[in-house]
Amino acid sequence: MPVLPTPDASARPDVVALDDVLGADPGTYRVLTGDRPTGPLHVGHLFGTLATRVTLQRHGVDTVVVLADYQVITDRDDTGDLPGTVRDVVLDYLAAGLDPDATTIFTHSSVPAVHQLMLPFLSLVSVAELDRNPTVKAEQAASGRALSGLLLTYPVHQAADVLSVRGTLVPVGRDQLPHLELTRTVARRFNHRYGHVFTAPTAMLSDAPLVLGTDGAKMSKSRGNAIELRADADATAAAVRAARTDAERTISYEPVRRPEVANLLLLGALASGRTPQDLADEIGGAGAAALKRYVTDALVAHLAPLRARRAELARDPDVVGDVLARGAARAAELADATLAVVRRAMRQTS
Repeated sequence: MPVLPTPDASARPDVVALDDVLGADPGTYRVLTGDRPTGPLHVGHLFGTLATRVTLQRHGVDTVVVLADYQVITDRDDTGDLPGTVRDVVLDYLAAGLDPDATTIFTHSSVPAVHQLMLPFLSLVSVAELDRNPTVKAEQAASGRALSGLLLTYPVHQAADVLSVRGTLVPVGRDQLPHLELTRTVARRFNHRYGHVFTAPTAMLSDAPLVLGTDGAKMSKSRGNAIELRADADATAAAVRAARTDAERTISYEPVRRPEVANLLLLGALASGRTPQDLADEIGGAGAAALKRYVTDALVAHLAPLRARRAELARDPDVVGDVLARGAARAAELADATLAVVRRAMRQTS
């Protein structure tokens, strides 16, 4: 597979929205995004990151998705059944609409050049800069563990991910902007020290809705509060029934005052193509039980085609391996070419 040229990203703003990308020339971007394979994906991923990736793919954006399997041990000692989790996530990707003919999907561990790039990149940042990164601090606090070298240098690993494939656009939440700013810093400092090689990537701020879990906290694979994409209709119904609401009878959409009720309204609206306010007005005094019935029916209907597609894909024992092999070959070709340019710029090779 030939190495594609780096998309032109000259004179672009530091931060854009999805509509900015789709309204310009999507084919000139290369997106790098990804996930840590710590568990199966859930409806929060579907309505958030997966929907955005499918939209970018559909509009011709060169999309690269990394499964950061090395980063699983950032906040845990045991990786569990990592190959099985990777397989589950890839099946979720494909069932949600990612097309391996248009989107490159690969694992960290399959592309050594990504990690080789970390060494020169680490020389471009100080320990103090890494130590004060607010995202690293938040992740450390959430883990309850001592700060590991892997977590401390995670932003540099992300820089290697993005710059190895010459990514020009990175979808992030506002809280992840410091991570991406360090990637931009690495690119600029490398260029200043060794000559122009990298284009500082643009952040694409996510407008994806924040979907809470059944316990009222952010939906998370690790909290056990998620509605998994691979679950069946009965499991989905049980999860919705168990979701927290409040003591008020009349349903209203008030995200600040009634976050649990608002979250169920959001899920029902996303699954049925409506607005949360419209759904709240319809259910009104019928109460939480009626709301949960609506959300269950809407989610089961919305997820049925995805789950059928996933079950069909899972029957092929080779499909995930083939997707990852193709993705690794393309990502390695890009990363190897970048590493060669970096080493020449650093005068390590002639």
